[in-house]
Amino acid sequence: MDQKVIGGVVGGLAGGVIFGMLMQMMGMMPMIASMIGSTATAVGWIIHLVISAVTGAIFVLVFSKFVRNYAEGFGYGLLYGMIWWVLGALIAMPVILGMGVQIQNAFDTMRLMSLMGHVIFGVILGVVYVWYTVKGHESMEHTH
Repeated sequence: MDQKVIGGVVGGLAGGVIFGMLMQMMGMMPMIASMIGSTATAVGWIIHLVISAVTGAIFVLVFSKFVRNYAEGFGYGLLYGMIWWVLGALIAMPVILGMGVQIQNAFDTMRLMSLMGHVIFGVILGVVYVWYTVKGHESMEHTH
């Protein structure tokens, strides 16, 4: 697998673990699990981390040509987290759960907390992606 895609998956998982801990503290994992008919916290974690890994890989496909340093990783990661807040928390997840699109409720307390979590996820994703790809690139240079 391409080094950049692996970096995106690693970054997505790193951001996903931190975001997941915030969601765990808020009691959200059973709701994540309910997307596939479960209420088990462990199932919620598995779903969340799979989504995080895939979302990290997509970050690379969309933004890797723009992200070359930590500042760009931070900025594009922040933007990407906000995009997924809209696509995931306000559109996809509520539709999957039968609540309909929730754009009209974007600024209620729960969704603002979700925005914070998505932004934290995106920033960690972007920064870890840069760390991973720069570290990987440097180690490859030393072996040639």
